[in-house]
Amino acid sequence: MSGWLAIAGLGPGAAELVTPEVTHALAQATDLIGYAPYVARVPERAGLTRHGSDNREELDRAMLALKLAAEDRRVVVVSSGDPGVFAMAAAIFEAVDEGDPSWRNLDIRVLPGISAMFAAAARIGAPLGHDFCAVNLSDNLKPWDLIERRLRLAAQAGFVIALYNPLSKARPWQLGRALALLSEELPETVPVVFADAVSDAKEAIDVTTLRDAVAARADMRTLVLIGSTQTRLIARSSGRPFVYTPRSAGVSS
Repeated sequence: MSGWLAIAGLGPGAAELVTPEVTHALAQATDLIGYAPYVARVPERAGLTRHGSDNREELDRAMLALKLAAEDRRVVVVSSGDPGVFAMAAAIFEAVDEGDPSWRNLDIRVLPGISAMFAAAARIGAPLGHDFCAVNLSDNLKPWDLIERRLRLAAQAGFVIALYNPLSKARPWQLGRALALLSEELPETVPVVFADAVSDAKEAIDVTTLRDAVAARADMRTLVLIGSTQTRLIARSSGRPFVYTPRSAGVSS
């Protein structure tokens, strides 16, 4: 069997942030599968069949990828950021776990990419310098009360929190509710970072506080970082401050 399946992360946006490993896999692929806007980020070339699809079709994409790999095709499934962070890697392995037993013997590789939280953090300093966690605010695949419980516990435990999928047209209220909930657990002066489209032409990053954070500032492409009580700002005359979280939990803010 010469076919294989690579689950690849395209990073946050800029071509220079795609890893050489992913670039090499894309150059060898016969089939490219993914959410249509992510597929569009990969240049067209002869010999590459493109299979773009709509949002919320992860398992359909996964099953198509596995079937093609089983037919000795060289398949790359693309996600933005890192494929293992709220993206296609889990969907592929869910399909393997529940699908055709022969799929378990396929050559399946996960090729990491730069996740949005790491790209955003690098732009502003080192907010993830101490313990942190990531929470997906979409309640499409889990109940909202579970999300609320995780947010409260993360805030109480002192984690910096990266919020993925903060809101959309179909989910307009979740981020506002999350900010209100976190305001009950954290000081109003805790830094909050809104980072849009990091590394591409539409990049926009704002640093504010939990008191002044407004949910309407975000959209589907926004990564929201909620600082801990330890997270600090370093003011700069040139504009946006540096944001960092000290390595030691013993350092007070």
